[in-house]
Amino acid sequence: MVGLRPSDIPPTPVVKFIGAGTAACIADLFTFPLDTAKVRLQIQGESTAANGIRYKGVFGTIGTIVKTEGPKSLYNGLVAGLQRQMSFASIRIGLYDTVKLYYTNGKEKAGIVSRILAGCTTGALAVTIAQPTDVVKVRFQAQVNLKGVKRRYNGTMDAYKTIARQEGMKGLWKGTYY
Repeated sequence: MVGLRPSDIPPTPVVKFIGAGTAACIADLFTFPLDTAKVRLQIQGESTAANGIRYKGVFGTIGTIVKTEGPKSLYNGLVAGLQRQMSFASIRIGLYDTVKLYYTNGKEKAGIVSRILAGCTTGALAVTIAQPTDVVKVRFQAQVNLKGVKRRYNGTMDAYKTIARQEGMKGLWKGTYY
């Protein structure tokens, strides 16, 4: 180890795993309002709980949410969103090199097929494991916070428990296979 600079030492899988998740969480803090607006636009017209609120475009939706529900509503589901990023990005990015080495039988130089297989494998694994966090995140983002409208869940952990109790464990993986 004498004479090695930190840049000469590759990061361990644990460092990659934690670094990828942390970086994704930081990015999510900035982009979460855009994701909330996207969810609201996607479900527009499906619910009567919105009391006739109409959203127009991403930034119009953000403005409407802030005016009608307050700025905190842009971050509904943030805890589940950060859980999702930590699990999804950690697996997808953090395990990529390890899986790529598996497909190349330990050779550092990987061809395009090995890279694609590693990306597909880690992506599929990440989606499968992180899906419950995504379901909870989207349910919170879709929830309109108006006076007189009852909240569906009393927090992130309550959402996981309620979905599992009411819809079965399959409910936590909704959108993955059906």
